[in-house]
Amino acid sequence: MESQYNKKKCFIINTIYLLLIVLIAYVFFTYAINLISPFIFAFLIAYLLKRPTKSLSVMLKISPKIVSVVLVLLFYSTIGLLFSLIGVKLISVVTGLISGLPMIYETQLEPYLVNLFDVLEQAIYRLDPALVDVLNEGFDQFVNSLGEDVKNISLSLVGSLSSIASSLPEFLLKIVLMIISTFFIAMDYDSLAQFISRQFSKRNNEVVQKIKQYMFHTLFVVVRSYLLIMGITFIELSVGLSVIGIPNAVLIAFMIAIFDILPVLGTGGIMIPWILITFLQGNYQVSIGILVVYIVVTIVRNILEPKIVGGQLGLHPVVTLMSMFVGVNLIGVIGLFGFPITLSLLKHLNDTGTIKLFK
Repeated sequence: MESQYNKKKCFIINTIYLLLIVLIAYVFFTYAINLISPFIFAFLIAYLLKRPTKSLSVMLKISPKIVSVVLVLLFYSTIGLLFSLIGVKLISVVTGLISGLPMIYETQLEPYLVNLFDVLEQAIYRLDPALVDVLNEGFDQFVNSLGEDVKNISLSLVGSLSSIASSLPEFLLKIVLMIISTFFIAMDYDSLAQFISRQFSKRNNEVVQKIKQYMFHTLFVVVRSYLLIMGITFIELSVGLSVIGIPNAVLIAFMIAIFDILPVLGTGGIMIPWILITFLQGNYQVSIGILVVYIVVTIVRNILEPKIVGGQLGLHPVVTLMSMFVGVNLIGVIGLFGFPITLSLLKHLNDTGTIKLFK
């Protein structure tokens, strides 16, 4: 009887312990990470530059602090230039597309609807001429209403861009804080790491080291997994679009494959509007071809992603898929990657005997 009681007690304690970990992770990823994110990224960048700094310092016989400053400058200069070029191009394309929505409606969609209505009107006239006037009135209202909806959507999207632009000062402040913090952390990385290490007991330091090693290994694995998925998507799109006869198929496939990493938009964010536009333009064969390519890519992605990511993380595909779904709905993009990695970490710590959460 006492043994049964102890088992129940251990189960309740372990369950509460797991729930507390989940709660702390949720609060951290939802609230705290937004406040300390510049310093987290600064510490990660300094950690990545630690080995090159030491190697170059020994090779050139220069102070590690001077080398770290130069490497941080080179790092941010390269990344800053790359992101600036991509950002300017992306903003230009998105702004042009949004502002051009009313024109696309007037030149593409409305003429198509008018031609479709003419065919429908002739068919109804043969059945009952009296219905033609009613149909004309209803069609006029529909076209006007749809035109207003397109304009409102365009205005709301422009408003969304304005709200994003209004948040740029806060974003730029975080970037500045991250850059400044990276310089200070990179110059005194060993001292800061030793200070943090002294705050934990020997046992806790061992746990922290295991978590650090596993997390960096896991992040590398996740990046490699998604690069593999992106490569498969790129090959599928290149072959499919080339077979259809789309000009610059390889370049378009590359851009869509990069866009596919985004969890909310994915390939559908580009291919679905593309399918609709080509269909409205009367290119039915091309439209159907793109639709077939999109369906194949989506099916393959949904089959491979849980298996590849879950296999690399040591999780069952169902567990990976469930954690990705829960994560993206609770936290967004961070949850999409963070939840599977957190589960993988907990499993690893449990398997190595560091903590005991489940059998």
